[in-house]
Amino acid sequence: MIETVGLPGLIAAADAAAKAADVKVVRYEGVDAGIVTVYVIGDVSSVQAAVAAGAAVARQVGQLRHFHVIPGPDESVHRLIRKLLNTRGSTQAKGSDDQELEQKSIAEIRKIARTIPNFPLSPQEITLAKKDELIRHIQTLKKEGSEQDK
Repeated sequence: MIETVGLPGLIAAADAAAKAADVKVVRYEGVDAGIVTVYVIGDVSSVQAAVAAGAAVARQVGQLRHFHVIPGPDESVHRLIRKLLNTRGSTQAKGSDDQELEQKSIAEIRKIARTIPNFPLSPQEITLAKKDELIRHIQTLKKEGSEQDK
């Protein structure tokens, strides 16, 4: 797991982690004060490499809060995480992330949009887009991503 403050660090960390090793980014969770956590799964060495790479990138963005690898967690831990994510993460993360985006400046939102792989707008279109349009695209991509996790 990699914990950051704000979405730019989380997106950068998740992207770096997914590219660094054979892992799957399974979910993210948002809590108060803009703290967000991304979870990756895979074999122990791959997860260690991915989390290290993701943490390094998040640190460069300046928003790393914490990172940790649990090698071979017990099945009861897996069940606990799934339960927590299904009950708390699904509802709380959406509301806090939407609110967080609304509070950001247009420049910050454009920066986030440029870091998202397969963003539907070109860099030039992102530069010209209005805040509400960018937020709508980001929310749509997050919704599509969470539906693929199911």
